[in-house]
Amino acid sequence: MSYEELTTTAFHEQVLAGTTTSADLVSWYLQRIADIDSAGPRIGSVVTVNPQALAEAEALDAAFAATGELQGPLHGVPVLIKDQAETAGIPTSFGSALFADYVPERDATVVTRLREAGAIVLAKTTMCDFAAGWFSFSSRSDHTKNPYALDREAGGSSAGTGAALTANLGLVGVGEDTGGSVRVPGSFTNLFGLRPTTGLVSRTGFSPLVHFQDTPGPMGRTVGDVAVLLDAMVGCDPADPFTAVAARIPGRQGSYVDSLEGATLAGARVGVLTDAFGSLPEAEPVSALVLAATDELRAAGADVHSLELPGLQDWIAQTAFYATQSKEDITSFLAARPAAPVRSLDEIVASGVFHPLTDLFATAAGGPRVAADAPDYHRMRVRQEEFRRALLHAMATADVDVLVFPTVQVPPPTRQELADLRWTAETFPTNTVIASQSGLPAMTVPVGMTDDGLPVGMDVVGRPLAECQLLRFALAWEQHARPRRPPVLSDAGFETPTAATVGAR
Repeated sequence: MSYEELTTTAFHEQVLAGTTTSADLVSWYLQRIADIDSAGPRIGSVVTVNPQALAEAEALDAAFAATGELQGPLHGVPVLIKDQAETAGIPTSFGSALFADYVPERDATVVTRLREAGAIVLAKTTMCDFAAGWFSFSSRSDHTKNPYALDREAGGSSAGTGAALTANLGLVGVGEDTGGSVRVPGSFTNLFGLRPTTGLVSRTGFSPLVHFQDTPGPMGRTVGDVAVLLDAMVGCDPADPFTAVAARIPGRQGSYVDSLEGATLAGARVGVLTDAFGSLPEAEPVSALVLAATDELRAAGADVHSLELPGLQDWIAQTAFYATQSKEDITSFLAARPAAPVRSLDEIVASGVFHPLTDLFATAAGGPRVAADAPDYHRMRVRQEEFRRALLHAMATADVDVLVFPTVQVPPPTRQELADLRWTAETFPTNTVIASQSGLPAMTVPVGMTDDGLPVGMDVVGRPLAECQLLRFALAWEQHARPRRPPVLSDAGFETPTAATVGAR
């Protein structure tokens, strides 16, 4: 049996019908990881396979056989976890070769919640050194290939989760988003990826970058999978004060999965943020696909308006904390872990063990030991609040529920372009920072493929704690456009789709 493009709902239907088991599914994924990730095209998306995954699946199968009931909403679901989340008994490297042998004693809170929901940690996935960048390269695992074009980037920093999910190496996946690390790989690998409102999901056990922007986020091939994963991830965590917002969510009735019922584009009020469309030649195919998607929204009954936010690039530049906050946050995290091989960002820099192309990592290392000591720190924090207010005011004035624009202004770059420094962390034109630096939730949705078969995503930004609305909008779009196109796999490995195989919308 092939499990390609399997969903959680379809899997559970098969389990209940007695036509498959969790052990069958885990075995299939483990073989596929061996055939595709470690051999064949060698995507390089998996860092470590959980050696207990099959045994855990067999235990869940035994429990189902004894009771006839699923052991939670994620019963037997193999989940891919970004190697930024600590996993008890499984090495967690944070993308760093220095931490290749670091084995945490406790799970991150999100991992605990997933296990309690019945999920199986299948494998840990690749990321750049301490999540400091938009690309996949790291001292731990080097580059992660994009299954749609093996010479191109999978996007970062949740590169492994994105590449592995789109290649069907797991059923659902967890990423983490500080400036766009769920949505950049989501866009580049034709997935749905959600950045929740900061605090909706606990960050405990995740290495930080900018703690007041950091948030784990669910990634999936379908909106339904993203919703069921989010249901298991959200909740108040006593160890993370930011999660106080998750205790009572205004207007939320039932689960995120329940909220999907009746989703429609008819009557949706959509604002197209025209300032966020790129002007570079590389941006043309991306802009064309996103604008075509807005035309389809109109055709489906959505009320679509164009709007502007004057000085958008200035807002972005004046609210970026990666050079100011990251050094303190990473050092505080490491200092609290007695078993860590190094205890500060300065020690990492002194060792020289980090990928040479990770320029944001080097920038962060030059930041202050105490972020608040930076001369512009308090002004920048105020600017983030003002940025959020400006975006929300623009939405209110235009009377729209969501803003849309290209997730990233350009297609996935080639590894050669990165080696030639065509793009760096500071010059890469990703729009994901708009939501991240204004504290708003956002979701990337696939909108099509370029003529040479490269995926393009559209960012959908909502008001704080409007995840239900974002998911409903994304599901209605998914049902209307059917944008998911799996990468083409032949006997020789993955191939870049041709015009005949792209199957554009």
